[in-house]
Amino acid sequence: VLPAASGIGGGSSDAAAALRVLAQLWGRVLPEDRGLSLGADVPVCLAARACRMSGVGEVLRAVPPLPALWAVLANPRLEVPTPQVFRALQRRDGTAMPADLPRWRDALELSVWLRQMRNDLESPARQLAPPIGQVLTALQGLPGALLARMSGSGATCFALFADPLSAAAAASALRDAQPQWWVTSCALG
Repeated sequence: VLPAASGIGGGSSDAAAALRVLAQLWGRVLPEDRGLSLGADVPVCLAARACRMSGVGEVLRAVPPLPALWAVLANPRLEVPTPQVFRALQRRDGTAMPADLPRWRDALELSVWLRQMRNDLESPARQLAPPIGQVLTALQGLPGALLARMSGSGATCFALFADPLSAAAAASALRDAQPQWWVTSCALG
């Protein structure tokens, strides 16, 4: 079970699944707004593939195929409501990602590229929930971690790994070190 208000799209994914089931059950097409009226992440959850989002979340563009990639997700069991994070956002003039994304050969190459990117919501989320900094520090210190960042509007953070065994071992070690946190490993892409 995913933590509530954790910045990883659990509620949006549930809404997308409910829309799919109801549309099939009732013999209807999906709503024209692709679920945007339910949440900004619902359209991408309905797409069920890696996408680049713009607008409020309604404009989706395919991204180059992701290399094999694994992650450790960690949440200090804090809810960080997205509206509060956006209200605390001071600067809204950041540079967008490049229009054309490269094709990454492997997890290391992707993580090196991602180091140049940022999550503008991290600073306000850390102000609202300072333990996010502790989670990021713990993830960055895991053996084999290629990159650690906060997901969405927080408080869930992730570390990327090149192989599933390293990710699983890191998740196990982090669970042992922080038994009060929600921690899991998963495949991405």
